[in-house]
Amino acid sequence: MNSHTQEDLLTGAKVFDLSILANIYKLYSPGLYRYAMRLLGDECLAEDCVAETFSRFLKTLRAGQGPNNHLQAYLYRIAHNWITDSYRRQPPTPIELDESLKAADQFLPENLADDHLEQTQVRTALRSLTPDQRQVITLRFIEGWGHEEVAAAINKDAGAVRAIQFRALNTLRRLLLRVEKEGSYEHEK
Repeated sequence: MNSHTQEDLLTGAKVFDLSILANIYKLYSPGLYRYAMRLLGDECLAEDCVAETFSRFLKTLRAGQGPNNHLQAYLYRIAHNWITDSYRRQPPTPIELDESLKAADQFLPENLADDHLEQTQVRTALRSLTPDQRQVITLRFIEGWGHEEVAAAINKDAGAVRAIQFRALNTLRRLLLRVEKEGSYEHEK
């Protein structure tokens, strides 16, 4: 169990206490990996994101900078910036929701539960969101963060986070309703 307080972690990190830095890595790397994996969908890129996040964190500490509080949000902001840069370097290929679902259906065994199909539909719909929208939805509903924590991580105020969340949920609702209607239409044929 981690017996260090947030203040202990930040103080130890600023003086390069190796045991504290190792503890920070052990504490935050699994969540950062899950976050990157959900947004990037690629294990190698997610691992690169985590490595680069901690590398950038160490560089800021070496420069005498870094967070004075909200360490977790600070690390997630670094990861978010890396993911955003990754999207800019290699724009995602547009995926039509209908084509993606048809392709996924070809490979699913007929005895898979309906929730697998729903998960595929949700993942596909998430790809349609902007990077900020994906990040807010991932942090709020998958990682379980509050509005204030998400705001600190993406460097926006809580009101902006709520607005981004509202737009993202409306987009997801619209896309998933479209899939549901077309899916039921397909079954009637």
